[in-house]
Amino acid sequence: MKDTYILGIESSCDETSASIVKNGTEEIATVISSQIDIHKDYGGVVPEIASRHHVKNVTMVLEECLEKANMTMDDIDAIAITYGPGLIGSLLIGLEAAKTLSFVHNKPLIPVHHIAGHIYANSLVKELKFPTLALVVSGGHTEIIKMVDHYKFEKLGGTLDDAVGECYDKVARVIGLEYPGGPKIDKLAVIGKNTYKLPVPLQDDSYNFSFSGLKSAVINLAHNEEQRGVEIRKEDLATSFQTVAIESIITKVRKAIVEEGIKNVIVAGGVAANNGLRTAMQQLSEELNVELSIPPMKYCTDNATMIAAAGYYAYLDGRRADLTLNSKSQDTLC
Repeated sequence: MKDTYILGIESSCDETSASIVKNGTEEIATVISSQIDIHKDYGGVVPEIASRHHVKNVTMVLEECLEKANMTMDDIDAIAITYGPGLIGSLLIGLEAAKTLSFVHNKPLIPVHHIAGHIYANSLVKELKFPTLALVVSGGHTEIIKMVDHYKFEKLGGTLDDAVGECYDKVARVIGLEYPGGPKIDKLAVIGKNTYKLPVPLQDDSYNFSFSGLKSAVINLAHNEEQRGVEIRKEDLATSFQTVAIESIITKVRKAIVEEGIKNVIVAGGVAANNGLRTAMQQLSEELNVELSIPPMKYCTDNATMIAAAGYYAYLDGRRADLTLNSKSQDTLC
């Protein structure tokens, strides 16, 4: 059987990335141009600045990826592109680059949902087994998704307000941590103590999440302590917050695993890099005797490798787009 090489392009936020993946499982070459240091001074991603840097970097990243793989566009079978969701200006830069390559080199254009990319990052680790339960946790999403086959997604539950990654970043800002704050909370949580009492959100019978109340509780606590002239113990608040956030997630995932009778679980998205969550999910998988897959750290954050991997299975599924494909800042996977 002939090998299939997919060129993936990702530019949904502040990472310009290109990657070539063989048969949906083997990374051949990946290049990422990160803007973290650029946006750090602003305490978060500035969309206009992100777009300008994508324009500056996208051609260089694509050329470097092909050179790194020792390949040309003649060796590529299809081009996979993140069309959404994300920052509209950033998405458009990657999309126009993909459309240009598709037109000039007469290659199929494969539209990939950003969350599908995060899910298929796991196919770079091990073969996906079905049915499987995907916990998607990122700055923009917190969802539990059931898959019965490739590209067959069913949403069981999701956040009713803030995503868990967004909550992490807001809490980090409140306690004075630099952007990106999520990883810094994770590190502090290792050395802190669970001394601050915070509410566990949305303790109901659904598979849904809610983090706005937890975020507000942390903001109010920090404000009240400041009014009293009491210094917040950052490491203790980080530990207290992370303990409650992860408990909320694990409770809902446990419920879904048990009630759906699923034996395969994957974790996807930027918050999958959180060591506290990784440990808790490992403990849960051992408790319930389910097979767990969590991508390596490099595949958790935004990257084109996951887009190329997802693009391969979309390619096999017959998914194609023409040059009228447009970016979407908001779009549901299922």
